[in-house]
Amino acid sequence: MTARAIAALATLSIALLSGCGSSSSDTSVPGGANPDAVRVIEQWADELRAGDVIAASERFAIPSVVQNGTPPIRLTDRREVEAFNRSLPCGAKLTEAIQSGKFTIATFELTERPGPGDCGNGVGETAKTAFVIRDALITEWRRVVDVGTPTTTGPVI
Repeated sequence: MTARAIAALATLSIALLSGCGSSSSDTSVPGGANPDAVRVIEQWADELRAGDVIAASERFAIPSVVQNGTPPIRLTDRREVEAFNRSLPCGAKLTEAIQSGKFTIATFELTERPGPGDCGNGVGETAKTAFVIRDALITEWRRVVDVGTPTTTGPVI
């Protein structure tokens, strides 16, 4: 085999391999939201569902704003972000994400998660959260009340 043929095969192999896998714009979550934002949200949810509060908390910017059935709360250090994430009784699996202006509205199916949380009757229910993602970090996390769905007494993520 000539050097030219080897170079051609190597170039072809690289081209084929670079086309494999997912591209940065691919996402398996329906809804059409910004794929980079979806990736951050999905990673946060996956880490929290696995019980890794520290990793999930590192997805938040400092400062950030959270609102979970409360007035907005400004979190100004990592300890506060970790306390917020620990306070969420459920894990969650991202099932849909849509874009609404600066917000990515994420729909989750609630799950149990390791740690102090107890999702109880919330397991299998859905919950929505509006996120603002900047520089691959969560700057706002706001629970969304879905007026089209009957409310349950189960916990929220």
